[in-house]
Amino acid sequence: MKVLHINCNYIATTLHQLMVRELGKHGVDSEVFVPVYDRSKGVIEPDDYVTVCECFKKQDRIFFDYKQRKIIRAAEREYDFSDFDVIHAYTLFTDGNAARALSERYGIPYVVAVRNTDVNAFFKKMVHLRSRGVQNMLSASRVFFLSESYRDIVLERYVPEKYRDAILTKSEVIPNGIDEFWFRNAYFNRDYDEIAGRIGKKKIRLVYAGSIDRNKNIALACNAAEILKKEGWDVDFTVVGKVNDDKAFEEIKDKILYLTKRPKEELIDCYRNADIFVMPSVFESFGLVYAEAMSQGLPVIYTKGQGFDNQFPEGEVGYHVSCSDAEDVAEKIKLITERYAEISKRAVKGIEKFSWQKICERYVGVYEDARI
Repeated sequence: MKVLHINCNYIATTLHQLMVRELGKHGVDSEVFVPVYDRSKGVIEPDDYVTVCECFKKQDRIFFDYKQRKIIRAAEREYDFSDFDVIHAYTLFTDGNAARALSERYGIPYVVAVRNTDVNAFFKKMVHLRSRGVQNMLSASRVFFLSESYRDIVLERYVPEKYRDAILTKSEVIPNGIDEFWFRNAYFNRDYDEIAGRIGKKKIRLVYAGSIDRNKNIALACNAAEILKKEGWDVDFTVVGKVNDDKAFEEIKDKILYLTKRPKEELIDCYRNADIFVMPSVFESFGLVYAEAMSQGLPVIYTKGQGFDNQFPEGEVGYHVSCSDAEDVAEKIKLITERYAEISKRAVKGIEKFSWQKICERYVGVYEDARI
């Protein structure tokens, strides 16, 4: 089976590189088309089957159809579409619109994913394009969501009622996978007696890892820590990552232990030295760091209604919180301390859900169905 992946974000993360390589182990012959305005912004070295094409300019993003025509023409120059069985679009609007046009032109089925930018930029702010997004879903063979939460938001807020059942029927909820590194180094040996002793003395260690910006809402987590301190808790809060917003960092720098961005081989020690992972993001299509932290036995605090919510039953590996309520965050941290060992052990076991092998088996099944 040969699949054309259209993915405008491919070189910005290792995430989809891992996925496409795993698909190869399942017999999928992949070509990846990456339409960008600046290839230098990539963080990975593309494989031979990846074509990174600077086919539009940054300012073209203002004119959706103009940019789309450039992307579609570039794809047609690069590929013989008679070679492909399925097109996989990784975003609903930028990639999905191009996939739909190419599907109609060459008679190839396509599947499409809905991500954070689709929901919180295109659907939410670009009202004139909403019908385009709906049509891209209706015309697709399958529609992927990273979580039930994002699926429900899209269907309930942005899809006319008359189309909801049709889209729901073809919807698949498939999470992202995590690097095999986290499986190889899963941490089952936490000293629960030591942790219970500290919790009994009201001492707790929190950690966050990722970019430092407004969306990650670290200031709210700091406020929650301050609430706990007023209640007599001794709280250490370590924040690891690159500062992308200086103002957001200024708000928190005196309330945290700050560590610069670490490779995963060093980040793992930050997780093992902490008790709970806290990230009450405003928007989050999935949040790989939750799953990575879980692999080290960390219960997680995540945002209600965002991508990680409903991945597990509430209270199984952590708790959801309001992204605007520090009291809620503080209360959920205390709930975790009451069942710490139980939640921690379930967190480590729970990462099996994020195995690329299992996830890619599902994708292959969807590709095969789309060809029928």
